[in-house]
Amino acid sequence: MKKVTIGYKDHIAYVTLARPDKHNALDEEMIEAIIAAGQEVATSDACVVVLSGAGKSFCAGLDMAALAGFAQRDLSTLIMERTHTDANAFQEVAMIWRRLPMPVIAAIHGACFGGGLQIALGADIRIAHPEAQLSVMEMKWGLIPDMGGMALLPHLLRSDVLRRLTYTAEKVDAAQALDWGLVTELTPGPLSRAQELALDIASKSPAAVRAAKRLIAYAESGASQADVLLRESAEQLDLIGKPDQIEAVAAGLQKRPPDFG
Repeated sequence: MKKVTIGYKDHIAYVTLARPDKHNALDEEMIEAIIAAGQEVATSDACVVVLSGAGKSFCAGLDMAALAGFAQRDLSTLIMERTHTDANAFQEVAMIWRRLPMPVIAAIHGACFGGGLQIALGADIRIAHPEAQLSVMEMKWGLIPDMGGMALLPHLLRSDVLRRLTYTAEKVDAAQALDWGLVTELTPGPLSRAQELALDIASKSPAAVRAAKRLIAYAESGASQADVLLRESAEQLDLIGKPDQIEAVAAGLQKRPPDFG
């Protein structure tokens, strides 16, 4: 049985963590499947991705039985080898969603702990159920967040909040997570809301959406103001007068849905 499923509809890629009997906890096979799913979607013509978990939770984090198995391996190679650009495989389960050229929306319900939270952090937007619980849980097991969390969390949280969540491994409810900036919005139907947002994004110029994601990532990378302004201009120059931009203008003037082909 597949541990991650992929479906496509209306230019939206639906990626679902599919180990519901284990609250989608991460073992080695599932880690590989998540990365493979991201790699497949990266080469698709999807305009946006909806990332969710089957069953009662988004993802409860690392399967502790799997952790015991990892401990029998050559940890130095397993952890330190950069197998995916600047990341190891554990980090890539989160970073691959940030690397995708199209936006990713995570629909969060139930438990979103440890590695599961870090996967969600890789998304551009996080929609959570009001009863979801989130945790930077690694400290509970005598570990630190090492699946992309420290590349992503500092862009979302104040330093004191980041330190509190990391040091304590406490579980926070969705309302607190929203207040602190871990999630984007709350809704009783996170998957439906994610689909609604995805359909909205998919109705926009695919070229402009991808350019916007590239530009935001560049602006967040610590580049200088001058470099960000130059990148703005370069991205805009690549859009103006191209088919997607012409169609967006025509559709707006004619008050009809755009057809980007």
